[in-house]
Amino acid sequence: MSYADFQQLPQPAPPAILAYGSDPLQHVELWRPVGHGPFPVVVLIHGGCWQTAIAEAGIMRRLAAAFVHKGVAVWNVDYRGIDRPGGGYPGTFQDVAAAADLLRDRGASLALDPNRVVAVGHSAGGHLAFWLAGRPAIAEESMVWTDQPLALRGVVSLGGLLDLAEVRFAAAEACGVHTVDRLVGPATAARPDPYSDTSPMSLAPLGVAQVLVSGDADTIAPPCLADQYAAKVRARGDNVQTLTIANQGHFELITPGRPAGDAAIAAALRLLAIEQLEDQS
Repeated sequence: MSYADFQQLPQPAPPAILAYGSDPLQHVELWRPVGHGPFPVVVLIHGGCWQTAIAEAGIMRRLAAAFVHKGVAVWNVDYRGIDRPGGGYPGTFQDVAAAADLLRDRGASLALDPNRVVAVGHSAGGHLAFWLAGRPAIAEESMVWTDQPLALRGVVSLGGLLDLAEVRFAAAEACGVHTVDRLVGPATAARPDPYSDTSPMSLAPLGVAQVLVSGDADTIAPPCLADQYAAKVRARGDNVQTLTIANQGHFELITPGRPAGDAAIAAALRLLAIEQLEDQS
């Protein structure tokens, strides 16, 4: 499935919008199942090469609706991409952190369970989801450090771009030669390694369960990227599972009803330990 094909699929409208900042992109979509809760939560983070012009949170709505039908609430995050004022370093990271920590602070009042949260990210959003899991390892002097970040039970990468030093070259054709450089910012005397507080690989071990779902026909994030990341972080002690789905590409990963999309949903439910939930009407 090409991106153009994916864009032809209808997307449901979001039930509720919550702002975490003043920019129109600084918001989350809140999706809740029928019932009283508190509900387990999936934090969804869209990709698009970290560029708002390519994708916004709306591309994740079919996936959000599918989780709701499984009895899981969804916190669908939007953020300023590197092509928007305030995006890049540190703004894109601060946006995603603020969105996650809004769930920490307001989740209980919204019938959500902030102690049962899994982050699921697609493509560039996979990087941001895994970065959320690595925040406890960020040094306090960093511009993207936050106190007591939202705790995650696990993270799921859907064709994720997790090792920024690697994907700087591997994803250059799909995302642009200078995309990762624009995301992480320049090296400085105070911050000689721009990956130190931006790349999950630099923050590993993440200390949470990780599932990496890939399509074997994915040309943007081929399974070898997941395998290479998994081998490196397993050597540091992390618990990582890789799943490669046959005859699936990059956008099937966020399409419920396709084998890759269904595998993504099942992976998140397993991390939440609720894989036996029945569909909600």
